[in-house]
Amino acid sequence: MDYSKIPSPAFVLDEKLLRKNLELIDRVQQEAGIEIILAFKGFAMWSAFPLVREYVSGATASSLYEARLCFEEMKTRAHIYSPVYFEKEFDELLSYSNHIVFNSFNQFAKYYSRTQEAEHHVSCGIRVNPEFSDVETDLYNPSAPGSRLGVGIDEFPDELPDGIEGIHFHVLCESDSYSLENVLEKLENKFGKYLHQVKWVNMGGGHLMTRKGYNHQHLIDLLTEFRKKYNVKVILEPGSAFAWETGVLVSTIQDIVEHKGVKTAILDVSFTAHMPDTLEMPYRPKIVGATDPDKNSKHLYRLGGPSCLAGDFMEAYDFKHKLEIGEQIIFLDMIHYTMVKTTMFNGVNHPAIAIWKEDNSLQIVREFNYHDFKSRLS
Repeated sequence: MDYSKIPSPAFVLDEKLLRKNLELIDRVQQEAGIEIILAFKGFAMWSAFPLVREYVSGATASSLYEARLCFEEMKTRAHIYSPVYFEKEFDELLSYSNHIVFNSFNQFAKYYSRTQEAEHHVSCGIRVNPEFSDVETDLYNPSAPGSRLGVGIDEFPDELPDGIEGIHFHVLCESDSYSLENVLEKLENKFGKYLHQVKWVNMGGGHLMTRKGYNHQHLIDLLTEFRKKYNVKVILEPGSAFAWETGVLVSTIQDIVEHKGVKTAILDVSFTAHMPDTLEMPYRPKIVGATDPDKNSKHLYRLGGPSCLAGDFMEAYDFKHKLEIGEQIIFLDMIHYTMVKTTMFNGVNHPAIAIWKEDNSLQIVREFNYHDFKSRLS
């Protein structure tokens, strides 16, 4: 990817890298005999869906709009899960769905009869809470004490209600196959008898199988054994794994300010508006040509966004040279989750969306303007 040819600011997906991830994902689903579907909450760049559809046939959605996007751009009905469904939306939601997972038995009882009135088959499931996760950040931990996500074993009935065909759980976040193995042990201990009563088990997302060092054979063996043991269809729905390390956020230094010896390069992108996970998770993004400081660092610069939020910055990086106004700053691995969580806080414009094509050409997919900001308000 030739960064000098990319207008700033812009999110840029590398098509070759996306295909590489898709090939690995397809290998796992073929060798394990399972289905892997795309989670829109992690990657909803629909201009890339024609390539995604070459390798996977489905997607999971968590809202009416995501479900409609699946129907229109993935060309299939969605697997749906939401903590709650809305009366006024439910019939339209069903029209875009082929699987629907309920977060509680109350919701199942309320809506099940309507799923049976749909013109196509809709398979119903219930989300369970295995009450175990090794996710350390509470904001991303669905099994934290008192979680509203899924039904715990203490609240479970002795028998599954008629009409429940599947069990769903989701407690991982950028995790490896050994984390999944630990979760499955807890799941079987708590919900083992119910696993023999269902047709499918959806193991949610958080399976970061495209990260370097991931043990793919262990994952394949684990899934194959589980599928055969319970005679169920197994579904995974990662989001990050599809777009992991497939693209960048290109920015440009607009000014450099200094206060009490701290130099800050102010960019045309915002951490709070364009990279919110860096503040929420939090995590520190990698930058081309920059490292974390050490005792020998001489060229330290904070990076600041253009919004008025005082905390819209990252602590200093070592750039190994004196930065100049107009210089590009390239943030790595900015495609999964980043774009779907952006805002126009402060009226800060959204970076363009682009694809670096497999023939090494640049396609600008979308640019944003004042009307995108105004149309969200009233």
